[in-house]
Amino acid sequence: MNKKILILAANPRRDLKLEQEIRDIEEGLKRSAYREEFDLEIKLAVRVKDLQATLLEVKPWIVHFCGHGNGSEGLVLENDAGKQQLVSTEALADLFRIVAKWKAVECVLLNTCYSEEQAKEIVKHINYVIGMQQEIRDDTAIAFTVGFYEALGSQETIESAYEWGCNRIQLETNRSTQTRNATAVNKLLRS
Repeated sequence: MNKKILILAANPRRDLKLEQEIRDIEEGLKRSAYREEFDLEIKLAVRVKDLQATLLEVKPWIVHFCGHGNGSEGLVLENDAGKQQLVSTEALADLFRIVAKWKAVECVLLNTCYSEEQAKEIVKHINYVIGMQQEIRDDTAIAFTVGFYEALGSQETIESAYEWGCNRIQLETNRSTQTRNATAVNKLLRS
């Protein structure tokens, strides 16, 4: 059975390059030696009410959120009008507590700014969770995901893929004032 990767994207502010991130993930997996082992499911403009139904339908191996995070307030998804709606840390953690009973979801990647708080709660239920400790630029978020998924597509472990993603940030992002390394941007938590 193929490993399912579910990408949940929401950008009600219309200020992120989510299409580029998703396209680069698709291309990275297509280039990988073991591409036949993965199924990519993409849900755009994800509304809060879509979360449960999508997870129940797909039953993924990896859940990848891309969009905005608001630190202690939660993750930003959309409402029916396309405006932002927050999902609290508590509600997300409880959702993944329920999902953990399937023993299918191995990793949650929160590719959103300030998502470390959600990651710390979700990892109580899911083996691997990646969250961002601070604001993350589009190019940095994209670089990480490309390195991460290319490594997974080459049969690297989640831990190793995380390291490949961090290294991709270091290789691709040119910042003359860069004072933090890639692991200061994101954090892999293990249960």
